[in-house]
Amino acid sequence: MKNTHINLTALRQFLYRANMPHATGTANTRKEDDGSRTITYAEGDWAMHDNFFGGEPYGGRMVIFYKDAPVWITVYYGQVTAAEFNPDTVYGFLREALQHAPKDKPYRGPASYKKGSLEYRNKVAGDVDSYAGKEVILQNGHQIYWATYTGGLVDQRAQESM
Repeated sequence: MKNTHINLTALRQFLYRANMPHATGTANTRKEDDGSRTITYAEGDWAMHDNFFGGEPYGGRMVIFYKDAPVWITVYYGQVTAAEFNPDTVYGFLREALQHAPKDKPYRGPASYKKGSLEYRNKVAGDVDSYAGKEVILQNGHQIYWATYTGGLVDQRAQESM
């Protein structure tokens, strides 16, 4: 199987759709023997595998496959930093913010999203082929959560040699 040219527009579109079930809380999550959790999503030639360790702090990685070959990855790590906040409340707000991800940069959420005293902010540099970002949640201007993420295309040279 040869896969030398990834359509970045199609990749962005798939990533946007693959992220929505988790953002809306409708994703099927499977508990793994090592204590991690996995979310999968597939559509046509595309498939996503997101494996993460939850709790405080949390971290994981998401891989996108095209025609069964790994083509894209992101890794992420974050935590609620204010002990007085219920993590379920913070992560509920985070999932709500992630539902507003921009379609041209669907790595996490929008640049800013506010509801009540909570505000989500996201700053990302790069494009889908190579990027890095940081998101925070503030309550009344004070940071209560942060996460960093980075990713991009993978395995392109190996694909070219197949």
